[in-house]
Amino acid sequence: MKNIFTTFILLIAISVSTKAQNKVQLSLDDVIEIASKQSIDAFRNKNMYLASFWEYKFFRAERLPGISLSTNPFDFNRYYNKEYNFDTNQDEYRLREYVTSEISASATQNVALTGGQLFLRSELGMVKNLNGDQNTSFTSTPLSIGFSQELNGYNELKWQSKIEPLKFEKAKKEFIQDVEDLRTKSTLQFFQLITAQIQKGIAETNFANADTLYKIGKGRFQVGTVTQDELLKLELSLLNAEQALSMAQLEEKRAQSSLNSFLGMEKTMEIECIVPSEIPELQINPDMALTQALQNNPEMINHQQQKLQQDQNVKRTRSETGLNTSLFAMYGMTRSSETFDDVYGQPDKSQRFSVGINVPIVDWGRTKGRVSMAESNREVALATLKQERIDFEQDVVQSVLEFNLQASQVKNAAKADTVAKMGYDVTFQRFLIGKIDVIKLNIASTDQETARIAYLNRLRDFWMSYFRIRSLTLFDFEINTPLNVNYDEIFEN
Repeated sequence: MKNIFTTFILLIAISVSTKAQNKVQLSLDDVIEIASKQSIDAFRNKNMYLASFWEYKFFRAERLPGISLSTNPFDFNRYYNKEYNFDTNQDEYRLREYVTSEISASATQNVALTGGQLFLRSELGMVKNLNGDQNTSFTSTPLSIGFSQELNGYNELKWQSKIEPLKFEKAKKEFIQDVEDLRTKSTLQFFQLITAQIQKGIAETNFANADTLYKIGKGRFQVGTVTQDELLKLELSLLNAEQALSMAQLEEKRAQSSLNSFLGMEKTMEIECIVPSEIPELQINPDMALTQALQNNPEMINHQQQKLQQDQNVKRTRSETGLNTSLFAMYGMTRSSETFDDVYGQPDKSQRFSVGINVPIVDWGRTKGRVSMAESNREVALATLKQERIDFEQDVVQSVLEFNLQASQVKNAAKADTVAKMGYDVTFQRFLIGKIDVIKLNIASTDQETARIAYLNRLRDFWMSYFRIRSLTLFDFEINTPLNVNYDEIFEN
């Protein structure tokens, strides 16, 4: 409720700001929060989880008794039937007209232990002859009970009971992972815009400075303190600064449009990004991260699922290529009468028992080939899964080691940004009083731009690396607890 309230207040603030000036300031946390509520990615993640949820509900429902009612209340049949006439000793066609009506109720229960099916059934039928004596006959089966079972050793329900819960657990973990991946994508979108805005600001400052320097240079050229060669360099710098400003403005508009689309905002909304001023002081233990990844990452559950599915495929193939035996048994009571009042009186026994056997005698090696192919496919899949696990563990450890270096890189980049800006300011002032030439000024300007962009890139890399580790481990290392979501809220929104 707290998150929903915060998002609600944030969206109201954005709405009010939009009406006032169609412009809003957003931090990285704001962008992540809005994306988690109204982006198309959040909508897709939610519905992917819901699809898995209803698939699991369907599996659970199949294990419960099923009750059905079927009826054919009116069926009129008029046709000519070929019959033998004992009076004329020859065949002749006679018109027959019948009306039939049927209704039945049944209950079925799948037996997970054996893979068979138990059923109960009750039936009532009527047939009325519209020719001749126009007699009516009723038939009923008040209750019959039966059981059907394949005896080939393969139990589909048993395998489903192993695989389906794993699939649903994987879906829940994947939803949490998708939330973290959305954080990563939001971070990338945020820094693309903030970098474009910073580059635009730098370009505007450079253009203003280049224009000022060119005007000063023209004045000094008049009195002979600046050579024509230096003046041409100043003019060239002005032209380059103007072109760079145009490109920066275009890139800023493109990044703005991309973020607006990602967040589901109006095209005319102007978002001003606030540069993150702090990063968490955090060093992650690689062994701890690997342990959490192996426990929480949905890829590990996927490996278990694939192993079971390979075993299932081998078992199914063996059952289909060997001795196949089926069993069907039914016992009930039935009664036929010309009056409805008597159709349920003193019923007779109705029973059926059958056993079917299918034994392959000569198949020219097809049976052995199918089983061998299934077993070979399983071995290949298991080897692939083993290699994927090794790669996954290496990826987790390497990602943690790289992240642990990010904080120091951000601090160094921040210092370099400050030093470069101070250096440019000093160089600019020295140029104004004629102490240095244009070349040194241009070098200082380039150093300042490079340092500023490098700082933003290090910030971006830090947050993207952090959210990627959270996605790999599904663990919050700031508060030392596994990541989780309130799945009930998914149905409320």
